[in-house]
Amino acid sequence: QVQLVESGGGLVQAGGSLRLSCAASGGTFSSYAMGWLRQAPGKGREFVAAVSGSGFSTYYADSVKGRFTISRDNAKNTVYLQMNSLKPDDTADYFCAGKGGSYYGTELTLPREYDFWGQGTQVTVSS
Repeated sequence: QVQLVESGGGLVQAGGSLRLSCAASGGTFSSYAMGWLRQAPGKGREFVAAVSGSGFSTYYADSVKGRFTISRDNAKNTVYLQMNSLKPDDTADYFCAGKGGSYYGTELTLPREYDFWGQGTQVTVSS
């Protein structure tokens, strides 16, 4: 059973930056595609970014493209989300999630496709 632990959330002013980390234990980390998803108060969970097991392919929601960067270090069993030019609309709980097996890239944009999840870390962006 893979366990995921997120860190790096916090309070930041609009225009600022944060870097989220997600450490994995159990399983073979490089065999999983990893994603970041978020849930704002009163809203459903939405896709933010994903990265293939090798790290060569990345996917982004239009709302974060050009501002956020997802990356992974398979030697450290960790996936990152660098968030720049943050906006109040980015305020949410951010979750790290993993998907095993084969997949099409578009499947990684669907929260229901992920097999295991972390507990989340809160990001608040003040105006």
